[in-house]
Amino acid sequence: MLDIFFKGGPVMYPLLACSIIVLTVIIERAIFWIGLDINRKQSLVDDVLELCRQGDWDMVRTKVAGSKDYMIRVLVSGVLHRDFSMAKAMEAAAAGEIKRMQRYMGLLDTMITVAPLMGILGTVIGIIGSFEMLGSAGIEHPQAVTAGIAQALITTAAGLSIAILSVFPYNYFQSRVESAALAIEEYATSLEIVYEKLMEKGLSRKDQ
Repeated sequence: MLDIFFKGGPVMYPLLACSIIVLTVIIERAIFWIGLDINRKQSLVDDVLELCRQGDWDMVRTKVAGSKDYMIRVLVSGVLHRDFSMAKAMEAAAAGEIKRMQRYMGLLDTMITVAPLMGILGTVIGIIGSFEMLGSAGIEHPQAVTAGIAQALITTAAGLSIAILSVFPYNYFQSRVESAALAIEEYATSLEIVYEKLMEKGLSRKDQ
């Protein structure tokens, strides 16, 4: 393996850096999502919505104390700012949560694009060297040229390997972000509807 690495030339070093970055991001994001899943409490979210239907805001605060569920944080933000703008408060909280979920995804996307390009660059540099060798050695020694081209292709293979192995976790993490965004929108809308109905009941009682 080390022999192949050194045969790839100087471009293999930045490709190695790309692979380390990719691996680090994938591990960090995997740990992040595992943590979110562990802290996710669907029953608590349902309890909060039920308490909101009853208008028991103080009990909501007591119930969610210590919760690390991102959905709870969004809903509680709306509850705390219900007298001003519940929708905008939840929108701001949701934007913060989505930003946390998308952290380093741009970097991973960049690596998927850059790694193959760097591999091609290494191949081009290697082919240029092979043609220079051809000019100096002549066609009497074709094995020297073909060996140089074979070594040059190592960088392309390395770059493509990094990109291919990065695409699957990238798409998975992106799908998780999209699912979370849809879930946040669904529950935030439910809370808004609950609050509007609660306000309508309060107004109707006053009219009586």
